[in-house]
Amino acid sequence: MKRAMIALASAILVFATVYGFAASLTVTSATLGAGTSAVAACQSTALNVTYTPSYASSIPGYESTTVTVNGLDETAPKCGGKAIRVTLANGANTSLGEQTATLPTGVGTTQAFTFTGVSAANVFGVHIVIS
Repeated sequence: MKRAMIALASAILVFATVYGFAASLTVTSATLGAGTSAVAACQSTALNVTYTPSYASSIPGYESTTVTVNGLDETAPKCGGKAIRVTLANGANTSLGEQTATLPTGVGTTQAFTFTGVSAANVFGVHIVIS
């Protein structure tokens, strides 16, 4: 009986110690976190994407050679000077190719990207990120 009481007292002591240590743990924003927030666009007008295909005997077929993003507001308070990333995606939304650039600051409204080896038949979508 005495051994059972000592074992029980030891178990309670260990539990209380572990509980006390766990209660003193804190989580701060510097450790790890997740969440969502609305991000304002750098412009309010819609973008338009055009493709210029060219024949590639290596595919064989047409490839999406030049992808042009039209309708950009490249002025300084808007999208000018920001990074832009264009990704071509297939029907499963998997990346077929990606190009990046920094938008110039000025009055321009277009930015062209060159892709090689991306079959035009496989392109089902384009993703554009300006940050």
